[in-house]
Amino acid sequence: MKIKNEMRIDFPASPKNEALARMVISAFVLPLNPTIEQLADVKTAVSEAVTNAIVHGYPEGGGSVRLKAVLYEDDTLLVDICDTGIGIEDVERARTPFFTTAESDERSGMGFTVMESFMDSVSVKSKPGQGTTVRLTKRLQAPETYPSARRA
Repeated sequence: MKIKNEMRIDFPASPKNEALARMVISAFVLPLNPTIEQLADVKTAVSEAVTNAIVHGYPEGGGSVRLKAVLYEDDTLLVDICDTGIGIEDVERARTPFFTTAESDERSGMGFTVMESFMDSVSVKSKPGQGTTVRLTKRLQAPETYPSARRA
C-alpha cells in the first residue's frame, strides 16, 4: 500500500510531553478532515500509549519516547509509540483490564483497554530490558461516509 504521508518525533519521557504527542498527532491527521470523534479517538489512544511508555517504561525517570505515524492512501493511520525502557514481562497480563505495575500510583490499569476501544487494532511488542512498541491502527473514513453525517 502506498504511503501518503509519514512523520517521526522523539521527545523526553516526561509527563509534560503527553500533551505534545496529542497535538502532534492531531496536526498530522487534520489534513484528512477527520470527524471530531475520530480526532478525539486517535488523540486519546496516543495519549494512553505515551503515558504508558513514560510511567511504566521508565519508572525511575529519564529515557525517551518515539512517536511515528504513517498515513496510507486508503486513509489508514498507523501509529507506533516506542520506548527503550524496562519492557513488559508479560504482555497478555499487562493488557488485562485493571492490571498495573504502578501500584503505588493512582493508576487504573485501563490504558490498553482504552486504546483498544478507540482504535481498529492495537498490537504490543516488548522485550524485558529492551523496551516496548505499541502499534495503533485506525481507518479514518471521510465524514460523509458516517451515518450521523448523512442524517444531517
